[in-house]
Amino acid sequence: MRTHIPRKRFGQHFLTDGAVIDAIIDCIDPQPGETVVEIGPGLGAMTLPLLARHKPLTVIELDRDLAARLRARGDVEVIESDVLKVDFRALSQAKGARLRVVGNLPYNISTPILFHLLDAVDVVVDQHFMLQKEVVDRMAAAPGSKDYGRLSVMLQWRYDIESVLDVPPECFDPPPRVDSAIVRMRPLATPAAVNQALLGELVTSAFSQRRKLLRHTLGHWLQERHFKGHFDLQRRAEEVPVSEYLALAEAVAAQRTA
Repeated sequence: MRTHIPRKRFGQHFLTDGAVIDAIIDCIDPQPGETVVEIGPGLGAMTLPLLARHKPLTVIELDRDLAARLRARGDVEVIESDVLKVDFRALSQAKGARLRVVGNLPYNISTPILFHLLDAVDVVVDQHFMLQKEVVDRMAAAPGSKDYGRLSVMLQWRYDIESVLDVPPECFDPPPRVDSAIVRMRPLATPAAVNQALLGELVTSAFSQRRKLLRHTLGHWLQERHFKGHFDLQRRAEEVPVSEYLALAEAVAAQRTA
């Protein structure tokens, strides 16, 4: 079988460290009867250990050559597609079960993938992803830290997020120029009932100029919507907890419909 050459346009960095792979599978801990979906299986570094502990397995692979390799095995369902075009809600319905989603995500489109899955969070049991460590730090960041931002708020609205394992560059071929980490994302049982698009607008406005007080950014956004409620704008965006952003989004929405 010929060697596969990693393709830059797909952001391919293949995990090769056996001990790290075993640790990742232990973090995922797949159980019989679950529906596991792997994004970007690549050369099968995580796929084969997953198959050793869990069948059946569905994989989503954009690279035609890699998809063909996996299809030839006969024990993997291959969805040959851009993951951003996959309807996870329809996939869950077809499987008759909620999904456990795992994968070594292409770092160049990791944030769009996370937001794509956010749209289907209610059909997901949990998610375990390999990502750039900097992105994982932003996802899990607490208010008051330099990493806390729009990504933190939007994802913590719907998930409990935990960084569970650091992975250095030398564990990959070719080695990426950044450190990596495994993140665990568990959907919250009772998230705040806010409009995602409205929350996204609100948070984007708040963090548009991080060094300025919110009265210069979010304050204008609220004025444009004739918001009559109270919100402390004498803070910077990173000082505001997720819960306060969610409460503000609910209040703005309620005023719209009043």
